[in-house]
Amino acid sequence: MMQRYEMTDLGLLHHFLGMGIIQSEDYIFIHQKKYASTLLKRFGLQDCKPVGIPLVPADKLKRDDDSGASNEAEYRKLVGSLLYLTATRPDIMYAACLLARFMHSPTNKHYGTAKRVLRYVQGTLDFGLEYKKGEGSVLVGFCDSDWSGSEDDMKSTSGYAFSFGSGVFSWASVKQQCVALSTAEAEYVSASEATAQAAWLRFVLEDFGEMQTVATPLNCDNTSAIAITKNPIFHQKTKHINRRYHYIKEDLQQGVINLIYCPTKEQAADIFTNALAREQFSYLRDLLGVKSVHNLKGSVNVQNGKLI
Repeated sequence: MMQRYEMTDLGLLHHFLGMGIIQSEDYIFIHQKKYASTLLKRFGLQDCKPVGIPLVPADKLKRDDDSGASNEAEYRKLVGSLLYLTATRPDIMYAACLLARFMHSPTNKHYGTAKRVLRYVQGTLDFGLEYKKGEGSVLVGFCDSDWSGSEDDMKSTSGYAFSFGSGVFSWASVKQQCVALSTAEAEYVSASEATAQAAWLRFVLEDFGEMQTVATPLNCDNTSAIAITKNPIFHQKTKHINRRYHYIKEDLQQGVINLIYCPTKEQAADIFTNALAREQFSYLRDLLGVKSVHNLKGSVNVQNGKLI
């Protein structure tokens, strides 16, 4: 980069915008341990008992739950801090985005759930994203959705993640704008939103000299949604879907993406759409590339970012 720009080489990067970076010959590991520790102290949970998962699968959140009003200012501070933590922690992305839906008039249950997420962070302070060297340079995507997961308006949640050889580098958990009438429709909308992201990532990668010469594989665990995408005819079950979501058919025909089936157990984007049991949550967290610094090759001093 010094050959193209006026800049000074200050050596290996160790910290950037609150993130810690550990570099070796085999991998790059990014984390936010210091920020997470500060966050726990800020809300008085530095000595709390950790939990294994951020959300309880059977516990549904809704706007009015009769648990009483909570401190709105404190709740917003807590959720906003969690959203910034998702920069290196996609495993709490769904929890943070779910809590962000209740920024106005939060209840005590909402605030208690947010504190539970912090308890999960307490037990995973050393976690971050690992990017391995020497992996394949093919863009791979995952897309998934729940169905009518929102208790207030019955809208579904879309989730997607993209990797480029190892850990994920682009992910999202977003409530859909329309009410889906079936699981197939919810998955179809999610796949369409992921396709838009894939098209943009392919454009960016081309600028970086990593042009994708083959269609980006987009993994979906719903065979009906895949069939709808590959069928050029609009029939009774699809004509009510907003036209903005149908461009996925064109991208499929042009070779931008290739929607393929993957088992639900291997669907990495499932972690962005609903609360999971501990075993499945841990498995998908590993698929995303989120792991403890202690599981990397060699012993690492996280405080200064140097290998010991």
